[in-house]
Amino acid sequence: MRVVIAGGHGKIALRLERLLTLRGDEAIGLVRNPDHAADLADVGATAVVLDLEQASVDDVAAELGGVDAVVFAAGAGPGSGAARKDTVDRAAAVLLADAAEQAGVRRYILISSMGAGAEPPPGTDDVFAAYLRAKRASEEDLRGRPLDWTILRPGRLTDDDGTGRVTLDESVERGAVSREDVAAVVVALLDTPSTTGATLELVGGEAPIDDAIAHLA
Repeated sequence: MRVVIAGGHGKIALRLERLLTLRGDEAIGLVRNPDHAADLADVGATAVVLDLEQASVDDVAAELGGVDAVVFAAGAGPGSGAARKDTVDRAAAVLLADAAEQAGVRRYILISSMGAGAEPPPGTDDVFAAYLRAKRASEEDLRGRPLDWTILRPGRLTDDDGTGRVTLDESVERGAVSREDVAAVVVALLDTPSTTGATLELVGGEAPIDDAIAHLA
């Protein structure tokens, strides 16, 4: 499988790229900073330098030739303001979807966030509220497209070691999940076309990942 990951130097993306390459797949990460290419090479992935806040649809589509799937794992990151939550977490996800359609790549996995399905509650920090609204807008855009999409909403992310055990369903209780386990679930979703059209919430749990996916399928 040949997979392009937007936000290729992110914490989830690097783990995903390592998992893909370990099993013999080809992982290609879209990165903004050329200095990050070495980190992708360390996990077996190929870096393509492309700034999704500046690129055109044609620019992105040109990197999707012969690709089996795309994963949107990009984010404006800590310390960024509300404006970049929109230009990255929404607009870049839309751009990747436009490019996937143009290039004929049907499989699209969007890494979103728990809480994106509703308006942020009163008292939510302004920047975090902008982040959730951007994620919700990217989800809504994707649902209207003729792509084989799956939306994954992880809970609070940690850098703990993965356990390989999760709770995964259309709606789950809020909780934490390791980035390692998020990456492993994305790999399993790529292998399970029957999850197309699903919006799934993910936290740590007791079910082995394969069993959690099989239950959904």
